[in-house]
Amino acid sequence: MAADAVGDADTATETVQRTLRTALRERLSRAHPDLASGHDLSTTQGLAAAGSASAAADTTLVAVVVRDLDLAAWAGQTCAYALGLDATEGAAWRRAFTRTVFLAGNPAELAARFPFARTAEDMSAAWTAPAPPGATAALRRLLKLLQAPAEVPNGGDIAFGVPHPTLRVPGPSAGGTPAPSRPPVSRAVHLATVGCTMSAALVHLNHLLAEAALDRLVAPGDRLVLRKVPRLVEGREPFDAVRVVPDERVPGRLRLAAALTAPLTVPHNTSTEAS
Repeated sequence: MAADAVGDADTATETVQRTLRTALRERLSRAHPDLASGHDLSTTQGLAAAGSASAAADTTLVAVVVRDLDLAAWAGQTCAYALGLDATEGAAWRRAFTRTVFLAGNPAELAARFPFARTAEDMSAAWTAPAPPGATAALRRLLKLLQAPAEVPNGGDIAFGVPHPTLRVPGPSAGGTPAPSRPPVSRAVHLATVGCTMSAALVHLNHLLAEAALDRLVAPGDRLVLRKVPRLVEGREPFDAVRVVPDERVPGRLRLAAALTAPLTVPHNTSTEAS
């Protein structure tokens, strides 16, 4: 019986890992279909090699200046920023796997010198347009990388809305499909908190939500709920988008760092709102 239990656990683990590899393969293929044929994307090693090759080929990046780190408010603004990109900008950023550099600074003191593509209404954060590194070199030399080593606490669901893009007109998605017109929906954004610092949370949520916005899984007016949980388990509930990363505890394995659920059919209980 014990051997059977171990075998079942191993099978379940491999099933989860296969699902996570599939998610990574789909992300890579969407961003770089040309690399898919040159690597074995059925293995973690092959996926890592393809990702490295892509990172070397595409250097487009976005710089985000952060004054106040409020994860929920920042997440809503991140969605609005990505929704406001035109097709060319979105495609370039997607090819670079939505590469983003987070800088500590005050957008209000920088707006006259640097052309931001979007600035939060409360001036808590500002985004540059996707561009080659040289376009933001002066800004990145002036400011320090954002350091937020505190771990993300569990609990305390936070509801927030997806604002409308204000400085840019929402264009077609990176794939050239017009943004759909639909009633607002509600979704949960899950973040795994074990070993996750606030800096890491920014990275995980940025990739998850920016790419979900480029794929039009989220739209202006949607209501999202940031739910912080110790760990995420693939298959426990339906996810429409996931952030998959190497598992630091087990070499060669993958884990879920963040996930966006399918639209919720019942209202979510929340404690705090940020929009």
